Amino acid sequence: MTLSKAEIFPRMSEAIIAGDREAARALAEEAAGAGFDLLEVVDKGYLPGLRKVGELWEQGEYFLPELITSAEAMKAAMAVLGPALNRGPAGSRRAGRIVIGTVEGDIHDIGKNLVASMLQAGGFEVFDLGADVKLERFVEKAEEVGAGTICLSALLTTTMAAQKRFIGLLRDRGLRGKYKVLVGGAPASRRWAEEIGADGYAENAVAAVNLAKSLAGGS
Repeated sequence: MTLSKAEIFPRMSEAIIAGDREAARALAEEAAGAGFDLLEVVDKGYLPGLRKVGELWEQGEYFLPELITSAEAMKAAMAVLGPALNRGPAGSRRAGRIVIGTVEGDIHDIGKNLVASMLQAGGFEVFDLGADVKLERFVEKAEEVGAGTICLSALLTTTMAAQKRFIGLLRDRGLRGKYKVLVGGAPASRRWAEEIGADGYAENAVAAVNLAKSLAGGS
């Protein structure tokens, strides 16, 4: 017997908070099989769980291990929902396309992975290039898929300069006005984003989703 939305949505949220990959995936499969509106499933089922995880992180109740397991649970759900969202009529209602990655010389990707998962859950079609990504690759991928936003992560003070160089690269190619550029990572800040001419900075994954939606809506 298929669960109703009122029954399944809280369970989805609980699966993300608990970092339960199997439950997150199974519930996604059930919702897809029942023909539920998949954007609604993400918005009312999974996203509240991610928001709660963000709150627990900010309150000091959750730490990196919990963030990682919650992100993995979200990935498991989106592995089911993502392809269907992009194929079906809901695909036309996606929030936009985003290219994300950790800049060249930096192999850290835990924070970037969490942001990517939450952006996907927030309705964006996300193209994750991984870590240690050449700056030219960000441009190539954004041009290839028609992305409107590019997110650059840097976890080291020695690699954050690549975020600044990327803005220069876009300007040199006459593409600066074509993309919204968001920067993040431990050494980054709102002041840094303003200094290098980026469109914004988010201090955590929850803030990144809100900022990306705000910029997409204003573009």
